[in-house]
Amino acid sequence: MALGNSAKVAFIGTGIMGAPIAGHIMDAGYDVTVYNRTKSKADGLVERGAHWADDVASAVEGADVVFTMLGYPTDVEDVYLSTNGILRSSKEGAFLIDLTTSSPDLARDIHGAAEVDDRHAFDCPVTGGEEGAKAGTLTLFVGATPKEAEPVLPLLQCFSSKITYFDQAGAGQTVKLCNQVSLASCMMGYAEAMALAEASGVDVARMLQAVSSGMGGSVALSRLAPKSLEGDYRPGFLSEHLLKDVTLSLDAADELGIGMPSTATAENLYKLLCQVGGARLGTQAISLLYAPAEVGEKAGLDWSKAKVEDEDGDGCCGGHGDGCCGGHGDGEGHECHCHHHNGGDE
Repeated sequence: MALGNSAKVAFIGTGIMGAPIAGHIMDAGYDVTVYNRTKSKADGLVERGAHWADDVASAVEGADVVFTMLGYPTDVEDVYLSTNGILRSSKEGAFLIDLTTSSPDLARDIHGAAEVDDRHAFDCPVTGGEEGAKAGTLTLFVGATPKEAEPVLPLLQCFSSKITYFDQAGAGQTVKLCNQVSLASCMMGYAEAMALAEASGVDVARMLQAVSSGMGGSVALSRLAPKSLEGDYRPGFLSEHLLKDVTLSLDAADELGIGMPSTATAENLYKLLCQVGGARLGTQAISLLYAPAEVGEKAGLDWSKAKVEDEDGDGCCGGHGDGCCGGHGDGEGHECHCHHHNGGDE
């Protein structure tokens, strides 16, 4: 039986994604209490009527449903499993739903610990970026059965357009990592396509328009490549968070004994981007690695922070040899940091 909108909701993590999601829940008539480490990021919700809590324990006390949208698995572990965390501070019977992209193993651990303490926890990572969060059209990957999630289905529907159930704890996180693996390759693909078109003297905007309707098109190309072309690197999803996601994916692949070379390359590129100052830029900033150095500098990158860690001696990003990622060259003010996931960088 579904919980009615008289249910009390706690929302932990009101950043780029969390704030609009919490806003949709409020719009549906639920009583929402919010907590965020940086209080100012929750001010808009409080002004609209959300209750502010000074810490996690106070936020979840008495809540029927707790949502979390955090940055990293370490944040998730701390918020759920610490002495004053969600499991210790929430009431019996509460539903605990993690929207963060995190570790499948951690999701299973939290689910198991919650069941022992008569709480109901499941992973529910989302995709769709800031745009989808604001529009309430996110896609949800649920690590639970439809029956297990049924009591909170109206809440999930407040901010989503598609919900897929994967029937077991941690499976939602695994599917989200699959999503990020595919996304990372799409990001590299459109960035390289733009570099090739520009170097060839082809109108980049027209190329993107043409390719977007063919087999080479992708959501990333359609939505994010135009932002790269316009020089708009504002985050809908942070580069440092995509780096976190692809690293989690590679960790999972290592455990399973499978190779993912394109994902390893994406990890190298996003490591470089984050190292030179692009961590808080949107993921579309990967295109700056293929642009002239001065374009990156204008966007706030500092190539002097890059370090050479190419142990194979075959150049940057898998063997270009004559410069980094097709654009900067060895004499244009920075050194390349790209290296291979299985080549001693861990």
